[in-house]
Amino acid sequence: MRVGIVILPEHRWWAAEPKWRAAEEYGFDHAWTYDHLGFRSLVDGPWFSSVPTLTAAAMVTSTIGLGTFVASPNFRHPVPFTRELITLDDIADGRLVLGLGSGVGAPEYDAVVLGEPELTARQRADRFVEFTEALDGLLTTDRFDFQGAHYTARGARNLPGPVQRPRMPFVIAANGPRSMRLAARLGDGWVTTGRHRDDAESWWKSLAELSATFEETLDALGRDRGSVRRYLMLDAGPVFSLSSVNAFTDNAGRAAELGFTDIIAHWPRAGDPYAGHESVLERVATDVLPGLTGRNPRPDDFPGGG
Repeated sequence: MRVGIVILPEHRWWAAEPKWRAAEEYGFDHAWTYDHLGFRSLVDGPWFSSVPTLTAAAMVTSTIGLGTFVASPNFRHPVPFTRELITLDDIADGRLVLGLGSGVGAPEYDAVVLGEPELTARQRADRFVEFTEALDGLLTTDRFDFQGAHYTARGARNLPGPVQRPRMPFVIAANGPRSMRLAARLGDGWVTTGRHRDDAESWWKSLAELSATFEETLDALGRDRGSVRRYLMLDAGPVFSLSSVNAFTDNAGRAAELGFTDIIAHWPRAGDPYAGHESVLERVATDVLPGLTGRNPRPDDFPGGG
């Protein structure tokens, strides 16, 4: 099993840099940051952009995978985003993992700050499919043409292309049937947060159901179940995974039993959300990670592409 850590982009770089260095030194396989313009209860505080943050992180690390958790169409167009991704993958020397999601709706900040009309859940799903298909084409094909309801590209150039061929891995967030089909079709990885539940047992039950549904979706599309890695965001459950060493160990074991290949936690913060102590993170890194993780991920860890 591989283990990842999310470092929120809320600190000036002099304070953030040691965390990114430590994530690699601790032995995490991948490190992520949120791709938002502002995030829920933290929207009134400091916040930095994901791509420059990951670029800076790439400059102070050498082996750890780096990813967006997760990029969405809420404020992005796939053509300029393609250029940013190609540049970031180059600076990271092929360590970029692209987390993609449909984006939340109003009243979340990302969905309303640009003043665009509010979309229904179905419309967001339509846009997400189009966004992902366009990115796939733009990253793999020079002079790419695309015409959709939400996005257009005419002869879009992508030279020199990503370091990873045919493109960096897509890890697609999916809990619903349409997004699951998209993840099964174009994803090198599937990531889920499970269904919202107030107690842990109900949350784990929802994960078992989602995992089974995803396997059925892969089967229906004729795709080998082993060709797509399965990521679980541990902290979407009722208990913060790094609240204690025992909590993390228990979560990791239950995730493995359900067939998840990767788990992701958050760097502990002083306050909510993800309130905890860095001493727990250090103990997990020392006592637990060596028994879970392998080497840091490289492109051939994604059998479906990348």
